[in-house]
Amino acid sequence: MTRIVLVDDHALVRDGIRSLLESESDLKVIGEASNGKEAIEMVGQLTPDLLIIDIRMPVMNGIDAVEELTKTNTDVKCIILSMHDSEEYILKSISAGANGYLLKDTDKTEFIKAIHTVRDGGKYFSGDISNVLVNNLLGANKPLVKEESPKAKGENVFDLTNKELKVLELVLSGLTNQQISEKLQNSKRTIETHRFNLMRKMDVKNLIDLSKKSQKYNLI
Repeated sequence: MTRIVLVDDHALVRDGIRSLLESESDLKVIGEASNGKEAIEMVGQLTPDLLIIDIRMPVMNGIDAVEELTKTNTDVKCIILSMHDSEEYILKSISAGANGYLLKDTDKTEFIKAIHTVRDGGKYFSGDISNVLVNNLLGANKPLVKEESPKAKGENVFDLTNKELKVLELVLSGLTNQQISEKLQNSKRTIETHRFNLMRKMDVKNLIDLSKKSQKYNLI
């Protein structure tokens, strides 16, 4: 029996994950927490086999909690479960000691597979992570953070992630959120989040302004 602690600041999310996990005969949720600080305390009290934790939470975020648990040499294995698929979050999570990284739109089959893989001593990463990135992260003689390569396009002054730049390109090519979702094999909700974030970062309110600013800074 794999003993699990769930950490997310939304009770409904925890309820949904608990229900999904406990439909499996070899998985049992033994505790829940709503932030990283509570998670650390609960791991100390309950000594679970596995911690499934969100990133963005009040008091202490998931990455900091995983890092703290790694420093104290606890035996618990940690899976980050997040809606964010940016390289920044993935790199920071793995640097902190996470054994896996899953997106919240992951289906049940992959979720259970990831839990079994991590439980058995492996690592599991889902989402839009390239083979080059995975090799970079897991390669014994390779640096954790990739060196900057010269940009063929304009300087990324808005600090857009690779996924946001790809979504930007597809948005400006005239595709709808649903079409982009199908093309990138992400959920429509994930694409909507990327679109919102890139428009917020670029400080634009509509497609016309988005196009003008993208051309001005040579982003496409």
